[in-house]
Amino acid sequence: MGAHAGNETTAVPPVGPTMVAVPPGRVTLSDRRTRRSWPVEVAPYELAAFAVTQELYAKITGLRPGAVHGDRLPVEGVSWWDAVLFCNALSERDGFVPAYHLDGDGERVEWDAAADGYRLPTEAEWEHACRAGTSGPRYGPLDEIAWYRGNSHERIHDVGGKRPNPWGLHDMLGNVWDWCWDLYDPEVYGSYRVLRGGGWFDEHWSCRASARRRSHPTFRVDDVGFRVARSLAR
Repeated sequence: MGAHAGNETTAVPPVGPTMVAVPPGRVTLSDRRTRRSWPVEVAPYELAAFAVTQELYAKITGLRPGAVHGDRLPVEGVSWWDAVLFCNALSERDGFVPAYHLDGDGERVEWDAAADGYRLPTEAEWEHACRAGTSGPRYGPLDEIAWYRGNSHERIHDVGGKRPNPWGLHDMLGNVWDWCWDLYDPEVYGSYRVLRGGGWFDEHWSCRASARRRSHPTFRVDDVGFRVARSLAR
């Protein structure tokens, strides 16, 4: 039945991200630069099955950043701050409590861990979800699961074109890097934030579950996008 029946109007729910329930677990993060590793306990949460698409980003913000346009392409050319603002706007549209509190000048942000709104995954959440219970550097043969320099023809591709991981998450490796909430190494790199997953222009060694990259939160790059997460009620 359509949206209209006689004189009655039925509200059509807004199209939002497809969220996947991620079970709790434990993940060991590592940094090749410092040769440091550290374990993190991860509580259950939800993570989007796909990177935020240009279509969804445009519906929420009215903007289509990036040089190549297509509704099913992942949005790219978005800064960490752009991603944070998008998460709050999407939360407000869908009736959730925004996860982020920004100060008046927009220079600082606090994460309200009790909020049920959309947010960026933590680095530990991202890697836990990427691995999906697997233990190797990737959750499958790279050509089957990721767009990278070896098969992308040096261009971005629609989301969902490759095989998902065992938990139903697509493009966790390749296509675009994902912004994460975490600071990369504040003592050395200040406000730089973590990027994960590798992109369409990267060699195979960057498309690994453990690979880390960093970028300034104001930078916009053509192989960097993001996907949203949500905390579960405790």
